[in-house]
Amino acid sequence: MLNSKKNRFILYASAFIVIALILFAILRDSSKPASLQEVRTLIASKMLKKAVIANSYMYLYGVDGEIYKIAHSQVTPEMMKDIKIEISHSSQIVMVLLVIVLFSGLGTLLYRWWQKRTSINKKVPKKVSISRDEQTSEPILPTRSNVKFSDIGGVGDVKEELEEIIDFLKNPKRYHSFGARMPRGVLLVGPPGVGKTMIAKAVASEAQVPFFYQSGASFVQIYVGMGAKRVHELFNEAKKNAPSIIFIDEIDAVGKRRDGTRNDEREATLNQLLTEMDGFEESSGVVVVAATNNIEVMDSALLRAGRFDRRIFVELPTPKERESILAKYLRNIPHDVKLDEISKMSTGFSGAALAAFVNEAALLSLRQNDLHVNIEHFIAVKEKVMFGKRRMPILNQEQKRYRARYQAGKALVATWFDMPFEKVSLSSDTMQPPISQPLLQHEITARIQMYLAGVAASNLTFSEHASNCASDISEARKLVDDMIEKYAMGDSLVANESEKAKLLDTLYDKTKKLLSTKDEILERIENILMQYESISKELVKKSISEIL
Repeated sequence: MLNSKKNRFILYASAFIVIALILFAILRDSSKPASLQEVRTLIASKMLKKAVIANSYMYLYGVDGEIYKIAHSQVTPEMMKDIKIEISHSSQIVMVLLVIVLFSGLGTLLYRWWQKRTSINKKVPKKVSISRDEQTSEPILPTRSNVKFSDIGGVGDVKEELEEIIDFLKNPKRYHSFGARMPRGVLLVGPPGVGKTMIAKAVASEAQVPFFYQSGASFVQIYVGMGAKRVHELFNEAKKNAPSIIFIDEIDAVGKRRDGTRNDEREATLNQLLTEMDGFEESSGVVVVAATNNIEVMDSALLRAGRFDRRIFVELPTPKERESILAKYLRNIPHDVKLDEISKMSTGFSGAALAAFVNEAALLSLRQNDLHVNIEHFIAVKEKVMFGKRRMPILNQEQKRYRARYQAGKALVATWFDMPFEKVSLSSDTMQPPISQPLLQHEITARIQMYLAGVAASNLTFSEHASNCASDISEARKLVDDMIEKYAMGDSLVANESEKAKLLDTLYDKTKKLLSTKDEILERIENILMQYESISKELVKKSISEIL
């Protein structure tokens, strides 16, 4: 290794010296200083073929190859009227750059050749076997969490479940003297973004114990045995710092069900994890908290009693919990919004999504130089948070009118049946109002009519519709299939293909009939969409009430 570094240094030093010498030779001024009288003599004897002006000097090139220089200020235009004069545009700098590039490439090629020659001489094989002891991994260090349950909104039920764990970590003797044993493992199950990691940090903070964080993916190593070694090191460190908490995020990455397919490294890591959890002593003072959003794929041996024997399901926040979370994120932001309104329009949002929702609304408010965040800011950024930034398609005037009429029909029907939505825009054809479970038949049929409304409105106005209806037609057909096949909402409990077509046609005719009696409202909504490219539900309601 030292010889390799030494050879590399010698190679670089040699290349540097060669480049320096070449640059010196190129940049060295080899011209002869000439007096004004000498220049006049050279001009009179016609011994000069050209002159080059560079900086404050004029360089005179003689027919015999000699180069003379004289201060540019000493020469008059009349003297040089019969001699070709050129102006230098940093040709030397260009030459220097070319030389540097040339020799850099040469140095790289030389270095690669040297490496190849060295590897051939040493006969190093392509695959090198490296023992486990030779592998080095990052040290596992505990941290002190400063996250409190009061910093997390909407986790009241989860907090109650975990209060016993916190008390056990604070007062283990109380439980041992009573003969009770706390769960060795707690599994937090829930969709991404609900705050599972934050909850584990809050437990460590409330109990005032060290917190060891590892992701399941960090145990999956290239070399067989390294993942198991990492697990062993993690548990050893946690025991040394007991009482403590081990938090393993995305544990399904290492704890997937063993299905007989060969994966020596993952199975060795999982076996080590099972062994470590079995080896807990009752007085160890270590609690393992893990998180997953896919408990179905986890190995049953990991879920049995004595390992992860307590499961806590962390669901998406309810409306009241969303209000609590929003209140925490909005407490330092000047705003003029009602929490219940923002909560209603953020159905299905996780805690992380709500944080992004509030932040995007605040950023939009700043961009628009508004003093407060208001409801319009939240409406404007909702789709960006849900689906990402969408680019407005480039439409000509006819296409824009077709799309405006299409979206106007959907907006009118969705508002007529009072479906929950905030706005409809030309930038997106899709419209997905949330559905509350269980699904009632009239709610499903209303939703199908909303999907068919764009086609119906277009056909009423233009006697044809555009290809942007594909997604809506697909959703309508899917709901009809579900009604007949899954929910038995047809004339018979047995699914019938002809009944599906009949139901779809019936709902389309109903939608067309509804829109045909609301042409004035449709036209007003279309005009608003043409002008502003979006319309809110409140404005659609206002348009309906003013005309009817």
